[in-house]
Amino acid sequence: MRFDYMGGYLDRRMKHLIEEWNLATRNDLGDLYSRLHAIEDEARTCAGFEATASAKLTELEKRLEHLKGMRR
Repeated sequence: MRFDYMGGYLDRRMKHLIEEWNLATRNDLGDLYSRLHAIEDEARTCAGFEATASAKLTELEKRLEHLKGMRR
């Protein structure tokens, strides 16, 4: 009898339990690979940007040091 009650309780509250415990469902996992690939692509784009920005920053720092040297 207790298991019937628990089953009914879980059936009624399942949506709230999934949200409260932040559980994954089959629907969430259905496009997992496509979401993962999108994140990997974005990470590669960010890494490329970081490398380019770092190179530009290094060049700006060199130019600043050169300008500081000219003032002396």
